[in-house]
Amino acid sequence: MAEWINILFKAFFCGCAALGFAILFNVQRKNLAIVWIGGVIVGLVKFSVLQYFSASIIFASFLASLTLGIYSLITAQRRQEPLIIFAIPSVIPLVPGVFAYRTMFGLIELTRSVGPDFSRTLSETVHNSVLTLFIVMAFSIGIVIPYLIGKDLLNKAT
Repeated sequence: MAEWINILFKAFFCGCAALGFAILFNVQRKNLAIVWIGGVIVGLVKFSVLQYFSASIIFASFLASLTLGIYSLITAQRRQEPLIIFAIPSVIPLVPGVFAYRTMFGLIELTRSVGPDFSRTLSETVHNSVLTLFIVMAFSIGIVIPYLIGKDLLNKAT
């Protein structure tokens, strides 16, 4: 039970982060609640997959962004708004800030490292940079797939 509370707590704040970026991007007031819900969905899916399926952060981010892509596509179609209004602010909580920070910090550390420390620091830096790259690719692909598949289906339905 405590795990679900933790997941809901994190999802709530993913929604708050999405809402903050939506305000920063001047999203209309009528769409702010939709963006917040998108951020909560992203948080729920990502942290649930990480917690209960012990999946990698790359797969969890992909699944969360895929879910967000479907949600954004349906919402954009119903509200007659561009998909980007709902998708971009809601996906920002998935951005791997910690891994990007560790990559940059590792690059700085490489200038001071010698000997065995250099090899370890280089290995950690490459690992963090590749992880960052794959997470960003995962959520980019996850958002685009529903759009590419669903735009024709939704256009035929209307």
